[in-house]
Amino acid sequence: MQPSTIKFQTKSLIESGCTRMSHYNSRRYNLSFTAASLRPELARIVAETFLAEGNWNVAKDRILSSNALQCRSPNSAVRMERELRQRLGTLTGEQITLLAQAAADDRAAMAWLAACKHSGFLFDFAAEVLREKIAVHDSILRPSDYESFVDTKTALHSEFARLTGSSKAKVRRVLLRMLTEAGLLSAGTVLGIIRRPLLSAAVLHAITSDSPRWLAGFLVPDTEIRAL
Repeated sequence: MQPSTIKFQTKSLIESGCTRMSHYNSRRYNLSFTAASLRPELARIVAETFLAEGNWNVAKDRILSSNALQCRSPNSAVRMERELRQRLGTLTGEQITLLAQAAADDRAAMAWLAACKHSGFLFDFAAEVLREKIAVHDSILRPSDYESFVDTKTALHSEFARLTGSSKAKVRRVLLRMLTEAGLLSAGTVLGIIRRPLLSAAVLHAITSDSPRWLAGFLVPDTEIRAL
């Protein structure tokens, strides 16, 4: 899908239907992402429903009443819908339309972008750990990489320090699953092999029109980001 095919008329609809919830100026880590992994297909359903209804509350009621996310229990449906809705609420009109209409790779990219914008923990791990390892030609993600990152961030983010051991394990498990779903990590040695994903012209346009800084979450080096 080329950028020109995106329905830019949805911009006013998006802006009237939701409030941007980016962590851009937030000092706290949002760790609610453990309620759902990336799930780009389910994110697409939420995006399509919102675009059809033009209102997040109406879209939420429609999704839950029809069990559109195919959850096993009402409580699971509520948690997953809320998490996906909050992530998508960070997207621009162009981004949410791309998520709803694009092919699988672009859909996964927009779902990952939404997750990064909603959770600074996810963005920081990709930008500060994965991107830096790629920069020094070390593509193997090791447990020590994750533990070093967590140790550093725990000193700055008390919300992480307050988690129980089982909750911390779940954060790591869901993070790794999301990185795999986003195409940033593939099965291999230890925790996985780090990969820089190829971004289509439509995805690049949707991100740079918002803020090129988000490309760091896709392992794009600062030199390339500055050039944009």
